Amino acid sequence: MTLQTVQKLLAKRPFQAFRLVMSSGKTYEVRHPEMAWLTKTDILVGLDTADERVPAEYDTCSLLHVTAIEPLNVAPAETKRS
Repeated sequence: MTLQTVQKLLAKRPFQAFRLVMSSGKTYEVRHPEMAWLTKTDILVGLDTADERVPAEYDTCSLLHVTAIEPLNVAPAETKRS
């Protein structure tokens, strides 16, 4: 996967959530553009964002090992019941 392809996906408005499929078969979901950071050779994907969209940690994924990018159908956030 090229850097430019991922840059375009992250810059697209409105943002469309997507899944990265790695050569190992592992997948990563990018549900918000602020949950992925690019370097020239890697994409860092934020993990465990249950609290305030701030990732607890991240994984580094080599762009060379991204075999596919799939769109995610994301439902609108549900309102919390009291």
